[in-house]
Amino acid sequence: MNLVLSEEQEMLKKAARDLLEERCPKSFVKQMEQDDKGYSPELWEEMANLGWIGLVFPEEYSGSGMSFLDLSVLLEEMGRACLPAPFFSTLVLSGLSILDIGSEEQKRQYLPEIASGKAIFSLALIEPELGHEPKAIAVEASPDGNAYVVNGTKLFVPYANIADCLLCVARTSKQEQGITIFLVDAKSPGIKYTTLETMAHDKLCEVVFDQVRVPKENILGQLDKGWPEVEKLVKRSNVAKCCE
Repeated sequence: MNLVLSEEQEMLKKAARDLLEERCPKSFVKQMEQDDKGYSPELWEEMANLGWIGLVFPEEYSGSGMSFLDLSVLLEEMGRACLPAPFFSTLVLSGLSILDIGSEEQKRQYLPEIASGKAIFSLALIEPELGHEPKAIAVEASPDGNAYVVNGTKLFVPYANIADCLLCVARTSKQEQGITIFLVDAKSPGIKYTTLETMAHDKLCEVVFDQVRVPKENILGQLDKGWPEVEKLVKRSNVAKCCE
């Protein structure tokens, strides 16, 4: 196995380190801890223009067509700088899932928006039970005509305070693994978020869904078969978080 970075990866690493040393000093990190948004829209736009946010998306979805290994190099530099930004939630937790299991229509709708920096995404998975098995999912999505109605509470949703869309993991069947992932407009009526106080001052939020209507076409993947995809998502994000 060749553990040496390629020339292209070394260039990406140097470009990321140079930019973040200039734009993300410790003083900036501390400033963002006290900022209501928790990130800089100007720096986010610059990251999008550099192709970072769509790094691993194919070019047909406005991405850079690079690999997960390339992404790990970038994440390592972001972790080194303690970059405060919704990069992990938008690309790793959400964007890669849409790329992996989204319909062609969903990919064409959402991935270019993510790559351009115009849309911020997050994952609503953890609940008050704090379990990591399907039986811990109590948020329910009930069919109602051409939509599903979502009710319940999610915890530790990163950057929900500024998100445009949430990947919400909800129960759609009484069977233990009857779980479905929904793409939920974060500005939908009935959604309320509260930023939690954490030691890191990061923007983790409680999100309450109260009779939130979600169109059926916003199901990500297959109805009642979302749990294996959640497990895959978690394993992938664990690897990415170790890089960061």
